[in-house]
Amino acid sequence: MQEEEQAGTAEGRRRARFGALPERVRPQDMVEERPATPRDPARDAYDPDEFAVRYGL
Repeated sequence: MQEEEQAGTAEGRRRARFGALPERVRPQDMVEERPATPRDPARDAYDPDEFAVRYGL
């Protein structure tokens, strides 16, 4: 009898704690998009012809 009573109270506590699922989180709210590094204009200034003239000839 006491075992059933303890099981009932344990079930009630478990249901009170975990009885409802948390609110759904949208994928848009889980991701933050921002550039990893600031844009470097010198890095995008590659000129393959200049490279060939400087180092290849």
